[in-house]
Amino acid sequence: MKNLPFYALLFLSSFILFSCSNDDDSGYTPVDNDPVVEDPFADLNLPEEYFNYANINLPDHYLVNYFPDQAQFQRAAIDLDNTPANNPTTDAGATLGRVLFYDKKLSANGTVSCASCHQQEFGFSDPNILSDGFDGGKTRRHSMGIVNARFYFSGKFFWDERASTLEEQVLMPFQDEVEMGLTLEQLEEIARDQVYYPRLFTEAFGDETINSDRISKALAQFIRSMVSTTSKYDIARSQVQSPIDDFPTFTNQENRGKDLFYLPIEAPSGARINCAGCHISEAFVGSVPNGGMGTTTSTNNGLDAVSASDLGIYETTNNQNDIGKFKTPSLRNIAIRPPYMHDGRFASLRAVIDHYSEGVQNHMNLANSLKDDMGNPVRLNLTDADKEALIAFLETLTDEEMLSDEKYSNPFK
Repeated sequence: MKNLPFYALLFLSSFILFSCSNDDDSGYTPVDNDPVVEDPFADLNLPEEYFNYANINLPDHYLVNYFPDQAQFQRAAIDLDNTPANNPTTDAGATLGRVLFYDKKLSANGTVSCASCHQQEFGFSDPNILSDGFDGGKTRRHSMGIVNARFYFSGKFFWDERASTLEEQVLMPFQDEVEMGLTLEQLEEIARDQVYYPRLFTEAFGDETINSDRISKALAQFIRSMVSTTSKYDIARSQVQSPIDDFPTFTNQENRGKDLFYLPIEAPSGARINCAGCHISEAFVGSVPNGGMGTTTSTNNGLDAVSASDLGIYETTNNQNDIGKFKTPSLRNIAIRPPYMHDGRFASLRAVIDHYSEGVQNHMNLANSLKDDMGNPVRLNLTDADKEALIAFLETLTDEEMLSDEKYSNPFK
Protein backbone atom coordinates (compact mmCIF):
# COMPACT_ATOMS: atom_id res chain seq x y z
CA MET A 1 0.00 0.00 0.00
CA LYS A 2 1.18 3.52 -0.74
CA ASN A 3 2.17 5.77 2.12
CA LEU A 4 -1.05 7.71 2.44
CA PRO A 5 -1.16 11.15 4.04
CA PHE A 6 -2.83 11.60 7.39
CA TYR A 7 -6.18 12.79 6.06
CA ALA A 8 -6.48 9.79 3.72
CA LEU A 9 -5.62 7.28 6.43
CA LEU A 10 -8.26 8.69 8.76
CA PHE A 11 -10.93 8.44 6.10
CA LEU A 12 -9.86 4.93 5.10
CA SER A 13 -10.02 3.73 8.71
CA SER A 14 -13.51 5.17 9.14
CA PHE A 15 -14.63 3.60 5.88
CA ILE A 16 -13.35 0.15 6.89
CA LEU A 17 -15.02 0.32 10.31
CA PHE A 18 -18.30 1.39 8.78
CA SER A 19 -18.15 -1.31 6.13
CA CYS A 20 -17.43 -4.06 8.68
CA SER A 21 -20.30 -3.00 10.91
CA ASN A 22 -22.75 -3.61 8.05
CA ASP A 23 -21.46 -7.00 6.98
CA ASP A 24 -24.28 -9.39 6.00
CA ASP A 25 -22.97 -12.09 8.38
CA SER A 26 -23.04 -9.88 11.46
CA GLY A 27 -26.76 -10.22 12.03
CA TYR A 28 -27.09 -6.43 12.04
CA THR A 29 -29.76 -4.80 9.92
CA PRO A 30 -29.14 -1.13 9.10
CA VAL A 31 -31.99 1.33 9.65
CA ASP A 32 -32.78 4.65 8.06
CA ASN A 33 -31.48 6.82 10.91
CA ASP A 34 -28.09 5.08 11.25
CA PRO A 35 -25.20 7.58 11.24
CA VAL A 36 -23.41 7.77 7.90
CA VAL A 37 -19.66 8.19 7.70
CA GLU A 38 -19.07 10.99 5.17
CA ASP A 39 -15.87 11.69 3.33
CA PRO A 40 -14.78 15.20 4.42
CA PHE A 41 -12.86 15.45 1.17
CA ALA A 42 -15.76 14.53 -1.11
CA ASP A 43 -15.59 17.99 -2.72
CA LEU A 44 -11.81 17.95 -3.07
CA ASN A 45 -9.54 16.32 -5.60
CA LEU A 46 -6.49 15.63 -3.43
CA PRO A 47 -3.80 13.04 -4.29
CA GLU A 48 -3.27 9.84 -2.30
CA GLU A 49 0.30 10.97 -1.72
CA TYR A 50 1.32 14.56 -1.27
CA PHE A 51 2.67 16.43 -4.22
CA ASN A 52 6.23 17.64 -3.79
CA TYR A 53 6.20 21.24 -2.63
CA ALA A 54 8.97 21.22 -0.04
CA ASN A 55 11.89 20.00 -2.11
CA ILE A 56 11.64 21.70 -5.49
CA ASN A 57 14.68 20.63 -7.52
CA LEU A 58 16.36 23.92 -8.37
CA PRO A 59 18.58 23.89 -11.45
CA ASP A 60 22.22 24.94 -11.16
CA HIS A 61 21.50 28.35 -12.65
CA TYR A 62 19.30 29.12 -9.62
CA LEU A 63 22.14 28.15 -7.29
CA VAL A 64 25.11 30.03 -8.78
CA ASN A 65 25.67 33.68 -9.72
CA TYR A 66 27.20 33.51 -13.18
CA PHE A 67 27.99 37.24 -13.10
CA PRO A 68 30.40 37.42 -10.12
CA ASP A 69 31.99 40.58 -11.55
CA GLN A 70 28.58 42.28 -11.46
CA ALA A 71 27.69 41.36 -7.89
CA GLN A 72 26.49 44.90 -7.23
CA PHE A 73 23.25 44.02 -9.01
CA GLN A 74 23.35 40.29 -9.66
CA ARG A 75 22.84 37.34 -7.32
CA ALA A 76 22.04 33.66 -7.53
CA ALA A 77 18.31 33.15 -7.05
CA ILE A 78 18.87 30.97 -3.99
CA ASP A 79 20.65 33.87 -2.26
CA LEU A 80 17.45 35.92 -2.55
CA ASP A 81 15.21 33.37 -0.79
CA ASN A 82 12.78 35.17 1.58
CA THR A 83 11.50 32.02 3.35
CA PRO A 84 11.45 32.79 7.10
CA ALA A 85 12.91 30.35 9.60
CA ASN A 86 9.54 29.97 11.33
CA ASN A 87 7.66 28.97 8.18
CA PRO A 88 9.55 26.47 6.04
CA THR A 89 7.53 24.97 3.21
CA THR A 90 6.21 21.45 3.86
CA ASP A 91 4.17 19.21 1.61
CA ALA A 92 1.29 19.15 4.11
CA GLY A 93 1.41 22.91 4.69
CA ALA A 94 1.42 23.76 0.98
CA THR A 95 -1.41 21.26 0.36
CA LEU A 96 -3.48 23.14 2.93
CA GLY A 97 -2.39 26.38 1.28
CA ARG A 98 -3.55 25.11 -2.10
CA VAL A 99 -7.05 24.43 -0.74
CA LEU A 100 -7.18 27.84 0.97
CA PHE A 101 -5.95 29.54 -2.23
CA TYR A 102 -8.82 28.13 -4.31
CA ASP A 103 -11.61 28.17 -1.69
CA LYS A 104 -14.32 30.64 -2.74
CA LYS A 105 -16.15 30.09 0.54
CA LEU A 106 -13.49 32.29 2.15
CA SER A 107 -15.07 35.52 0.89
CA ALA A 108 -18.03 37.58 2.03
CA ASN A 109 -20.51 35.96 -0.36
CA GLY A 110 -18.64 32.85 -1.44
CA THR A 111 -17.90 34.04 -4.98
CA VAL A 112 -14.16 34.74 -5.15
CA SER A 113 -10.91 33.17 -3.98
CA CYS A 114 -7.24 34.09 -4.15
CA ALA A 115 -7.17 32.22 -7.47
CA SER A 116 -9.84 34.49 -8.92
CA CYS A 117 -7.21 37.22 -9.30
CA HIS A 118 -4.22 34.86 -9.72
CA GLN A 119 -5.17 32.35 -12.40
CA GLN A 120 -2.84 29.47 -13.16
CA GLU A 121 -3.26 29.56 -16.94
CA PHE A 122 -2.27 33.24 -16.94
CA GLY A 123 0.88 32.82 -14.88
CA PHE A 124 -1.08 33.34 -11.65
CA SER A 125 -2.11 36.81 -12.77
CA ASP A 126 -5.36 38.19 -14.26
CA PRO A 127 -5.96 38.84 -17.99
CA ASN A 128 -8.19 41.77 -17.03
CA ILE A 129 -6.71 45.21 -16.34
CA LEU A 130 -8.38 45.26 -12.93
CA SER A 131 -9.77 42.26 -11.05
CA ASP A 132 -13.35 41.74 -9.88
CA GLY A 133 -14.04 41.75 -6.15
CA PHE A 134 -16.69 39.73 -4.33
CA ASP A 135 -19.44 42.31 -4.93
CA GLY A 136 -18.45 43.36 -8.45
CA GLY A 137 -16.11 46.14 -7.43
CA LYS A 138 -12.77 46.58 -9.18
CA THR A 139 -9.34 46.35 -7.59
CA ARG A 140 -7.24 49.49 -7.62
CA ARG A 141 -4.29 47.97 -9.50
CA HIS A 142 -3.58 45.16 -11.93
CA SER A 143 -3.01 41.72 -10.42
CA MET A 144 0.72 40.94 -10.29
CA GLY A 145 1.94 37.45 -11.16
CA ILE A 146 3.16 35.57 -8.07
CA VAL A 147 5.46 32.92 -9.58
CA ASN A 148 8.94 33.03 -8.03
CA ALA A 149 7.66 35.15 -5.13
CA ARG A 150 10.10 33.18 -2.97
CA PHE A 151 13.04 35.03 -4.55
CA TYR A 152 12.10 38.66 -3.87
CA PHE A 153 14.94 39.45 -1.50
CA SER A 154 13.23 42.46 0.08
CA GLY A 155 10.41 40.21 1.28
CA LYS A 156 7.93 43.03 0.52
CA PHE A 157 4.77 42.53 -1.53
CA PHE A 158 2.10 44.42 -3.48
CA TRP A 159 2.93 47.05 -6.08
CA ASP A 160 3.39 49.59 -3.27
CA GLU A 161 5.23 47.12 -1.01
CA ARG A 162 2.81 47.78 1.86
CA ALA A 163 3.14 44.16 3.05
CA SER A 164 6.42 43.55 4.85
CA THR A 165 6.32 39.78 4.28
CA LEU A 166 4.48 37.25 2.17
CA GLU A 167 2.84 35.96 5.35
CA GLU A 168 1.42 39.45 5.91
CA GLN A 169 0.43 39.92 2.29
CA VAL A 170 -1.74 36.81 1.92
CA LEU A 171 -4.15 37.94 4.65
CA MET A 172 -4.74 41.42 3.24
CA PRO A 173 -7.02 40.48 0.29
CA PHE A 174 -9.36 38.65 2.70
CA GLN A 175 -9.76 41.90 4.65
CA ASP A 176 -10.04 44.20 1.64
CA GLU A 177 -13.48 45.78 1.31
CA VAL A 178 -13.44 45.29 -2.46
CA GLU A 179 -11.61 41.99 -2.89
CA MET A 180 -13.04 39.50 -0.35
CA GLY A 181 -14.77 41.60 2.28
CA LEU A 182 -14.05 39.70 5.51
CA THR A 183 -12.52 40.33 8.89
CA LEU A 184 -9.93 37.86 10.15
CA GLU A 185 -12.46 36.64 12.72
CA GLN A 186 -14.96 35.92 9.95
CA LEU A 187 -12.29 34.19 7.89
CA GLU A 188 -11.43 31.89 10.77
CA GLU A 189 -15.11 31.14 11.48
CA ILE A 190 -15.82 30.22 7.86
CA ALA A 191 -12.77 27.96 7.72
CA ARG A 192 -13.81 26.21 10.95
CA ASP A 193 -17.24 25.51 9.46
CA GLN A 194 -15.81 23.50 6.56
CA VAL A 195 -15.54 19.76 7.14
CA TYR A 196 -12.25 19.39 5.26
CA TYR A 197 -10.11 21.89 7.19
CA PRO A 198 -9.65 20.19 10.62
CA ARG A 199 -7.73 17.26 9.18
CA LEU A 200 -5.76 19.46 6.77
CA PHE A 201 -4.70 21.78 9.61
CA THR A 202 -3.83 18.79 11.81
CA GLU A 203 -1.56 17.32 9.18
CA ALA A 204 0.07 20.68 8.46
CA PHE A 205 0.46 21.97 12.01
CA GLY A 206 -0.09 19.07 14.42
CA ASP A 207 -3.62 19.79 15.67
CA GLU A 208 -7.00 21.07 14.49
CA THR A 209 -6.54 24.67 15.63
CA ILE A 210 -7.64 27.01 12.83
CA ASN A 211 -6.51 30.62 13.06
CA SER A 212 -5.36 33.39 10.79
CA ASP A 213 -1.69 32.86 11.61
CA ARG A 214 -1.83 29.29 10.35
CA ILE A 215 -3.90 30.33 7.31
CA SER A 216 -1.23 32.90 6.53
CA LYS A 217 1.60 30.41 6.87
CA ALA A 218 -0.05 27.73 4.73
CA LEU A 219 -0.88 30.17 1.92
CA ALA A 220 2.66 31.55 1.97
CA GLN A 221 4.06 28.01 1.74
CA PHE A 222 1.91 27.23 -1.30
CA ILE A 223 2.91 30.46 -3.06
CA ARG A 224 6.62 30.01 -2.30
CA SER A 225 6.41 26.55 -3.87
CA MET A 226 5.50 28.20 -7.21
CA VAL A 227 9.01 28.14 -8.64
CA SER A 228 9.39 28.11 -12.42
CA THR A 229 12.16 25.75 -13.58
CA THR A 230 10.85 24.02 -16.73
CA SER A 231 10.54 26.78 -19.34
CA LYS A 232 12.26 26.63 -22.72
CA TYR A 233 14.88 28.95 -21.21
CA ASP A 234 15.61 26.54 -18.33
CA ILE A 235 15.92 23.52 -20.59
CA ALA A 236 18.26 25.32 -22.98
CA ARG A 237 20.21 26.92 -20.14
CA SER A 238 21.17 23.49 -18.78
CA GLN A 239 23.20 22.86 -21.94
CA VAL A 240 25.63 25.78 -21.56
CA GLN A 241 27.99 27.17 -18.94
CA SER A 242 26.82 30.78 -18.93
CA PRO A 243 23.58 32.63 -19.65
CA ILE A 244 25.40 34.81 -22.16
CA ASP A 245 26.56 31.83 -24.25
CA ASP A 246 24.47 31.07 -27.32
CA PHE A 247 21.88 28.44 -26.42
CA PRO A 248 22.08 25.61 -29.00
CA THR A 249 18.30 25.04 -28.99
CA PHE A 250 17.42 28.74 -29.29
CA THR A 251 16.73 30.33 -32.64
CA ASN A 252 19.04 33.11 -33.82
CA GLN A 253 16.30 35.56 -32.94
CA GLU A 254 15.92 34.19 -29.40
CA ASN A 255 19.67 34.31 -28.83
CA ARG A 256 19.77 37.88 -30.14
CA GLY A 257 17.01 38.82 -27.72
CA LYS A 258 18.87 37.13 -24.88
CA ASP A 259 21.97 39.16 -25.68
CA LEU A 260 19.94 42.37 -25.71
CA PHE A 261 18.49 41.44 -22.34
CA TYR A 262 21.71 40.48 -20.55
CA LEU A 263 24.27 42.75 -22.16
CA PRO A 264 24.17 46.57 -21.97
CA ILE A 265 22.28 48.16 -24.87
CA GLU A 266 23.88 51.37 -26.12
CA ALA A 267 21.60 54.27 -27.01
CA PRO A 268 22.48 56.85 -29.72
CA SER A 269 23.38 59.22 -26.87
CA GLY A 270 26.00 56.78 -25.64
CA ALA A 271 24.00 55.78 -22.56
CA ARG A 272 23.80 52.07 -21.81
CA ILE A 273 20.85 50.14 -20.37
CA ASN A 274 20.96 46.63 -18.95
CA CYS A 275 17.57 44.90 -18.68
CA ALA A 276 19.03 42.29 -16.33
CA GLY A 277 19.95 45.01 -13.86
CA CYS A 278 16.30 45.41 -12.84
CA HIS A 279 15.20 41.79 -13.35
CA ILE A 280 18.01 40.03 -11.57
CA SER A 281 19.13 36.42 -11.18
CA GLU A 282 17.84 33.71 -13.45
CA ALA A 283 14.59 33.83 -11.52
CA PHE A 284 14.19 37.26 -13.23
CA VAL A 285 12.86 39.09 -10.17
CA GLY A 286 13.29 42.61 -8.79
CA SER A 287 16.62 44.26 -8.11
CA VAL A 288 18.82 43.74 -5.05
CA PRO A 289 17.99 46.27 -2.29
CA ASN A 290 21.00 48.24 -1.12
CA GLY A 291 19.94 47.94 2.51
CA GLY A 292 19.40 44.18 2.51
CA MET A 293 16.35 42.18 3.47
CA GLY A 294 13.32 44.32 4.27
CA THR A 295 14.33 47.38 2.22
CA THR A 296 12.68 48.48 -1.01
CA THR A 297 13.44 47.13 -4.47
CA SER A 298 10.89 49.36 -6.18
CA THR A 299 11.75 51.76 -8.96
CA ASN A 300 10.30 54.43 -11.22
CA ASN A 301 10.50 53.36 -14.85
CA GLY A 302 9.27 56.59 -16.42
CA LEU A 303 5.68 55.68 -17.18
CA ASP A 304 4.62 59.26 -16.48
CA ALA A 305 6.35 62.62 -16.13
CA VAL A 306 4.26 63.36 -13.03
CA SER A 307 2.55 60.97 -10.60
CA ALA A 308 -1.05 62.00 -9.98
CA SER A 309 -3.64 59.53 -8.67
CA ASP A 310 -1.28 56.67 -7.81
CA LEU A 311 1.88 57.61 -5.92
CA GLY A 312 3.28 54.09 -5.62
CA ILE A 313 5.30 53.14 -2.56
CA TYR A 314 5.26 56.74 -1.35
CA GLU A 315 1.80 55.80 -0.04
CA THR A 316 3.57 53.29 2.20
CA THR A 317 6.75 55.18 3.11
CA ASN A 318 5.76 58.89 2.90
CA ASN A 319 9.21 59.47 1.46
CA GLN A 320 9.24 62.03 -1.38
CA ASN A 321 11.95 60.00 -3.10
CA ASP A 322 9.48 57.12 -3.44
CA ILE A 323 6.77 58.99 -5.36
CA GLY A 324 5.94 57.04 -8.51
CA LYS A 325 8.01 53.98 -7.60
CA PHE A 326 6.52 50.50 -7.88
CA LYS A 327 7.63 46.95 -7.18
CA THR A 328 9.45 45.24 -10.06
CA PRO A 329 7.65 42.02 -11.10
CA SER A 330 9.28 38.75 -12.13
CA LEU A 331 9.50 38.14 -15.87
CA ARG A 332 8.71 34.44 -15.56
CA ASN A 333 5.64 33.66 -17.74
CA ILE A 334 5.56 37.32 -18.77
CA ALA A 335 4.46 36.57 -22.34
CA ILE A 336 1.14 35.08 -21.20
CA ARG A 337 0.48 37.78 -18.58
CA PRO A 338 -0.82 40.84 -20.43
CA PRO A 339 -1.75 43.55 -19.66
CA TYR A 340 1.38 45.06 -18.10
CA MET A 341 2.44 47.56 -15.41
CA HIS A 342 0.67 48.37 -12.15
CA ASP A 343 -2.25 49.95 -14.01
CA GLY A 344 -2.34 47.50 -16.93
CA ARG A 345 -1.76 50.30 -19.41
CA PHE A 346 0.20 48.21 -21.93
CA ALA A 347 -1.72 45.51 -23.77
CA SER A 348 1.29 43.76 -25.29
CA LEU A 349 4.99 43.08 -24.83
CA ARG A 350 5.63 45.18 -27.93
CA ALA A 351 4.02 48.15 -26.19
CA VAL A 352 6.25 47.58 -23.14
CA ILE A 353 9.39 47.46 -25.24
CA ASP A 354 8.29 50.52 -27.21
CA HIS A 355 8.06 52.33 -23.88
CA TYR A 356 11.64 51.46 -22.90
CA SER A 357 12.86 52.23 -26.42
CA GLU A 358 11.22 55.60 -27.01
CA GLY A 359 8.72 56.44 -24.29
CA VAL A 360 10.48 56.82 -20.93
CA GLN A 361 9.31 60.03 -19.23
CA ASN A 362 11.47 62.36 -17.15
CA HIS A 363 9.87 61.78 -13.76
CA MET A 364 11.46 63.43 -10.72
CA ASN A 365 12.30 59.96 -9.33
CA LEU A 366 13.19 58.25 -12.60
CA ALA A 367 15.63 55.38 -12.03
CA ASN A 368 19.23 56.37 -12.65
CA SER A 369 19.61 53.34 -14.90
CA LEU A 370 17.15 54.95 -17.32
CA LYS A 371 18.99 58.28 -17.53
CA ASP A 372 21.90 59.38 -19.69
CA ASP A 373 24.90 61.34 -18.47
CA MET A 374 22.95 64.59 -18.76
CA GLY A 375 20.13 63.28 -16.55
CA ASN A 376 17.69 62.92 -19.43
CA PRO A 377 15.60 59.80 -20.14
CA VAL A 378 17.42 57.35 -22.34
CA ARG A 379 16.04 56.82 -25.82
CA LEU A 380 17.27 53.46 -27.12
CA ASN A 381 15.49 53.75 -30.48
CA LEU A 382 15.62 49.99 -30.97
CA THR A 383 15.04 48.62 -34.45
CA ASP A 384 11.91 46.59 -35.15
CA ALA A 385 14.11 43.52 -35.50
CA ASP A 386 15.65 44.03 -32.05
CA LYS A 387 12.23 44.61 -30.49
CA GLU A 388 10.94 41.37 -31.98
CA ALA A 389 14.09 39.58 -30.79
CA LEU A 390 13.47 40.75 -27.21
CA ILE A 391 9.89 39.53 -27.42
CA ALA A 392 11.07 36.16 -28.74
CA PHE A 393 13.47 35.82 -25.81
CA LEU A 394 10.82 36.78 -23.23
CA GLU A 395 8.53 34.13 -24.70
CA THR A 396 11.13 31.48 -23.78
CA LEU A 397 10.40 32.25 -20.11
CA THR A 398 6.91 30.77 -20.40
CA ASP A 399 6.70 27.61 -18.28
CA GLU A 400 4.00 25.52 -19.94
CA GLU A 401 4.53 22.60 -17.57
CA MET A 402 3.93 24.79 -14.54
CA LEU A 403 0.86 26.39 -16.10
CA SER A 404 -0.81 22.97 -16.33
CA ASP A 405 0.74 21.25 -13.28
CA GLU A 406 -1.99 19.58 -11.20
CA LYS A 407 -0.28 20.43 -7.91
CA TYR A 408 -0.92 24.13 -8.55
CA SER A 409 -4.45 23.62 -9.89
CA ASN A 410 -7.89 23.98 -8.38
CA PRO A 411 -8.49 21.05 -5.97
CA PHE A 412 -12.25 21.64 -5.80
CA LYS A 413 -14.23 19.30 -8.03
